[in-house]
Amino acid sequence: MNIELIDALKALQQEKNINPDEIIEALEQALVSAYRKNYHIEEETGVRVEVNPSDGNIKVFTTEEGQKEKEVTPENFGRIAAQTAKQVVLQRIRDVERGIMYEEYHDREGDIVTGIVQQSDPRYILISLGKVEALLPPSEQVSTEKYRHGTRLKAYIVEVRKTSRDPQIVVSRNHPGLLKRLFELEVPEITDGFVEIKSVAREAGSRSKIAVWANDSNIDPVGACVGPRGSRVRMVVSELWGEKIDVVHFSEDIGEFVANSLSPAKVKEVNVDGDEHSAEVIVPDNQLSLAIGKEGQNARLAAKLTGWRIDIKSETQIQEGEDGVSHAPVEEEGQEAIEETTEDDDKLNG
Repeated sequence: MNIELIDALKALQQEKNINPDEIIEALEQALVSAYRKNYHIEEETGVRVEVNPSDGNIKVFTTEEGQKEKEVTPENFGRIAAQTAKQVVLQRIRDVERGIMYEEYHDREGDIVTGIVQQSDPRYILISLGKVEALLPPSEQVSTEKYRHGTRLKAYIVEVRKTSRDPQIVVSRNHPGLLKRLFELEVPEITDGFVEIKSVAREAGSRSKIAVWANDSNIDPVGACVGPRGSRVRMVVSELWGEKIDVVHFSEDIGEFVANSLSPAKVKEVNVDGDEHSAEVIVPDNQLSLAIGKEGQNARLAAKLTGWRIDIKSETQIQEGEDGVSHAPVEEEGQEAIEETTEDDDKLNG
């Protein structure tokens, strides 16, 4: 047993990079408990176990009250020690591997991973990442996506939790960060720092907008993200299973930024109210429905992208003094959300 223990410690140091001293310390503590249990030693009696790291020899010492420490190693203690050593070594290996996995994925919070759907039920989706599984809870799923067994997909790491077992990796398919990371993978100019994604607005599974900026005046940030013949944005759309994506120019001029954010609608004029953090947008009559979008989606995303309240009116509505439609970004349960209101609703609510 002694030789096997030393050989095992050497192998663990080489293969798992586990410090033998840590295992010996854990083994000594476990053997103290095993000795007390098997030989019915009272708590008042001090017990110490010594494992020699050179030859694996094990000695047991006890200390009675008022007496010196003495060696009391039982003749049959080798069998107990062998069983205990096996348990300690296996547990230590599991602990180290879990610790390595936790550190590996904890450092990747906010990154994306690729996995394969292993289990799907109404409560959660399990995604295999290789050595560990990730959890895709209902709150992080996209309602239009069907996660069938064997499906390969990318997901955004929201949180990594340390547990008594393997680390629990929580991933998301609806997080705005997933869209941002996918563009970083597809667009070298972003990785190289020439193009920057300034903000993201997303209604997962349906439509998203990203605002981009170039640190080099010779680079078109929208063109870089769209790619030759739309190849780059098409790759991101494919990863998001058909989600539509608008790529617009960011501008420090809020009026210009608001106008850009309402793409593909053409805007005639933007009047900015800095005190109210709102912008009145005037569009040609034939652009009103496009600016607002289906069920207000385009305007909602624009408000979320810019962080400003956006009031949209057509030229006719301006001339006739009619109310337009307002969209304002709000905070909801710690995440960005969109609140849609109309001026008439405001009047009714007082």
